[in-house]
Amino acid sequence: METRTVGVIGAGTMGAGIALVCGRKGHHVKLLDANQAVLDKAQSYLQSILTKDVEKGKISEQQKKDTLEKMNLVSDMGQLADCDIVIEAVPERLDLKKTIFGELSRICKSNALLLTNTSSISITEIAGGLPHPERILGFHFFNPAPVMPLVEVIRGKKSSEENVEQAYRFAEQLGKVPVLVTDTPGFIVNRIARPYYNEALRILGDHVANIEQIDRIMKLAGGFKMGPFQLQDMIGIDINFATTQSVYSDFFHEGRFKPSRIQQRMVQAGSLGRKTGEGFYDYSK
Repeated sequence: METRTVGVIGAGTMGAGIALVCGRKGHHVKLLDANQAVLDKAQSYLQSILTKDVEKGKISEQQKKDTLEKMNLVSDMGQLADCDIVIEAVPERLDLKKTIFGELSRICKSNALLLTNTSSISITEIAGGLPHPERILGFHFFNPAPVMPLVEVIRGKKSSEENVEQAYRFAEQLGKVPVLVTDTPGFIVNRIARPYYNEALRILGDHVANIEQIDRIMKLAGGFKMGPFQLQDMIGIDINFATTQSVYSDFFHEGRFKPSRIQQRMVQAGSLGRKTGEGFYDYSK
C-alpha cells in the first residue's frame, strides 16, 4: 500500500480517531487544531490507545514508537500544504467547512484529495463556488472511528469519478468497508437513524417508557448493541441534534425528521453526553 501524507483537521474525538486509523496503517499524519488543549488531549488519546495495543499483543513497542513518530500535531493550516489527502472533521457548520475548504483549495497541491467527514451537510453545497470542486468529497466515518467499519463515500454534484474511485480505494486501504452514496440529506445511515432517535424521544416525551426501559428493550428485543439514548450520549447530543436539524431542513421540514424539544433543551443546558459527564445518563462517577 502506498504511504501517504494525510492531514486531519479537528483533533476532537472524531478527528483523533481518524488520525489513529490512518497512523495504524503506516501513513504520515498531520493532526491539526487551533486549540492547544484539544491537541494535548488528542496526544494523550493516541498514546493511550497504542499503549493498549502493545499490552494486548496487537503491536510491538517498536511499532508503537514508529506510529507515533509518523503522527505530528500541528496548529497552522499552512503545514498541510504537502498532504496527499486532507480529511476535515470539525463541527457541523457549513460556514466553517466552506472557509476551511476554500483555504485548502488555495494551499494544497493540485492533485490533493479533499474530504469532509460531515454526517449530513451537502457536499455539493460545501464545494459550491470553490475552486476545483471536483476534488471535494464526503468521507463519513462513524464513532468510534477506529472501531466502526463503515465509511460513506459521498459524491458531490461536481466530484470527479477519478477522485471518487481514489477515495473509495483509500477507505479500503484503511481496512474500512466503503459504501458509495449520492449527495442527499443525511446520506444513508443518518437518514435511517433519524426516525430511530426521534421515535425514542417521542416515546419518552409521551411517558410511555423511561430512558432505561427504552434502551433495554431495544438491546434485548431489537438486537441493538446500544440503545438510542446510550448512543446519543456517546455521539454527543449536540452533534445528534445538529444532524437532525440539518436533515429536517434539507427535506423541507418533512414531519418525520422534526427535531425534538427534549434534545434542544439538553443542548441548551450543556448536557451533551459522555464528553460533558452528563447527558441522558450520569457519567460523573
